[in-house]
Amino acid sequence: MEDIKQGKLGKELDFVSHHVRTKLDELKRQEVNRLRTLIKVKQDINGEKGMAVDHQVLLKQFEHLNHMNPHTFEVEDLDRLIKSATNDLENFDKERHEDFKRYEMAKEHDRREHLKTLDEEARKKEEEHYEEMKKKHADHPKINHPGSQDQLKEVWEEADGLDPNDFDPKTFFKLHDTNGDGYFDEQELEALFTKELEKAYDPTHEEDDMIEMEEERLRMREHVMNEVDTNRDRLVSVDEFITATNRKEFLEPDGWETLEQNPIYTDEELREFEEHLAREEQDLNLRTNDLMKQREELERQQEQLNAQKMELQRAVEHMDRLKTQKTEPPVQAKVPSAVEILPGESHPMSQGHQQDFPAHS
Repeated sequence: MEDIKQGKLGKELDFVSHHVRTKLDELKRQEVNRLRTLIKVKQDINGEKGMAVDHQVLLKQFEHLNHMNPHTFEVEDLDRLIKSATNDLENFDKERHEDFKRYEMAKEHDRREHLKTLDEEARKKEEEHYEEMKKKHADHPKINHPGSQDQLKEVWEEADGLDPNDFDPKTFFKLHDTNGDGYFDEQELEALFTKELEKAYDPTHEEDDMIEMEEERLRMREHVMNEVDTNRDRLVSVDEFITATNRKEFLEPDGWETLEQNPIYTDEELREFEEHLAREEQDLNLRTNDLMKQREELERQQEQLNAQKMELQRAVEHMDRLKTQKTEPPVQAKVPSAVEILPGESHPMSQGHQQDFPAHS
């Protein structure tokens, strides 16, 4: 592991086959293009549209590749990848602790906010119920120290169905090295703690939080790694395991303190967390009010557009009526017949009509 961290592994890149190097070159070009796209999107979000983008300067913030050579994958790129990945792994547990702390503080904050909505009698009952659940959760069998002889023997007996008097570390290792690679990885280690966790956590019990159970599992794995993984490669070799079983701590371990025995956060941290939530809520309310105003303005504009649309539609209909009237044929003048002429009227008759009457002598 030290050779890897010091970059000695990177030199082996010179001995890989040509098609592997070609594929690595292609992957690096894809990664550089991806980073450039992310940078451009970030600038657009920050309102920096229209500004010239110096990708070479911005790529310096990405430490896992050599941005000065965006075309080929070289030894320096492998070294950078190893260092970046190692750093990420070392920070993983730290970030997980912070995430879990925020989860616990949010849970306590929600509980307190709920109490504020209750009257005095209901609040008293809720507090009593909360304390009762805490006591029920804490009332469980002894949790064996992770990685100790007692803990491993319990797995040997209850999970493997073997006689505890016949416990053998090498055989135990082979039984639980599920992929047969000669190492306990993190997942294989975590699987060893299931029996211990079942003593304190039951998914059917109200008082047991399964998220806390998984955090307890990770705490156990982290502890064993710190104690047994001497070369810090995040793997436990069979030699490291056997060496650990010969230590005094393996035979006579201290007691294991569970989560409820270890305060996750301080009162000050909870206060700061709640103040942060209050600021976030205030900002959210301001944004909500702004959005409501924008919505009202859009609705007002929409009403104006609808009114203009109706007025335009009436104007079009009026123009259509005028156009129709202009294209209709003119009405013919009506000529009255003889029977329609009243006595006393002196309308001249046509010559044809005059010939129809007999002359008098």
